[in-house]
Amino acid sequence: MKVAAIQMVSGTERDANLAQARQALAQAAAQGAELAVLPEYFCLLGQRDTDKLAIQEVFGQGPIQTMLAQSARELGLWVVGGTLPLTAPGQTQRVRNSCLVFNPDGACVARYDKIHLFGFDNGHERYDESRVLQAGDTPAWFDLSARDGQTWRVGLSICYDLRFPELYRQLSQAGAQLLLVPSAFTHTTGQAHWEVLLRARAIENLCWVLASAQGGTHANGRRTWGHSQCINPWGEVVAQQATGEGLVLAELDMAALLRWRSQLPALGQRSL
Repeated sequence: MKVAAIQMVSGTERDANLAQARQALAQAAAQGAELAVLPEYFCLLGQRDTDKLAIQEVFGQGPIQTMLAQSARELGLWVVGGTLPLTAPGQTQRVRNSCLVFNPDGACVARYDKIHLFGFDNGHERYDESRVLQAGDTPAWFDLSARDGQTWRVGLSICYDLRFPELYRQLSQAGAQLLLVPSAFTHTTGQAHWEVLLRARAIENLCWVLASAQGGTHANGRRTWGHSQCINPWGEVVAQQATGEGLVLAELDMAALLRWRSQLPALGQRSL
């Protein structure tokens, strides 16, 4: 199965970001991808964290969700909508940072609300997602029927989740063979930890990992690390883009995954 991780440098205007995302999805489909994954905050990286409150949508309606559904249907593509702000129950000053999955019929088949909210302060950079985000609490996955007849179980995660291996263990125990990580890692933390964490999640769960990222300097001054990539279950990076907008395309091989799991049956040898 051919997959695409879309790397963006999203700006402060929702509609411009949606147009760019739609174009990238079309490029992925034209190059034979069956699954395309947008990065975290693909629809907006505002001047302030609170800007996302103004573009929040109720689950099931709104221009961001409409674009994702129409793109999936018109392109015949599985579309993973990075993240978008969805209205949170009982909240007026917080939203959910949600990843939605649309099948080639344009139906939303899965939703994952980011569980772990990023916090970082090194004296020069400070981030606290909990000020405007309400955390989710439930892991999520979906089954993808590929054109070759294979069925892939796909586990969902978002950015800062990458530092919490227990989430990925739950996904692998649920049968996941592919783990998705739409992200907007900062340049500082990405340079230090991004690739090693992605490779660790692939190795310890014997899963393919596809990570789509924001990658560049944004209109709000934020600098993201990029390095969208695909990693095989043996922990090898098979495709990558360092910075800037673009596509990372890769062929996923189910037979190779099963071979590695047979050779190294670690998933069945856990004792804790």
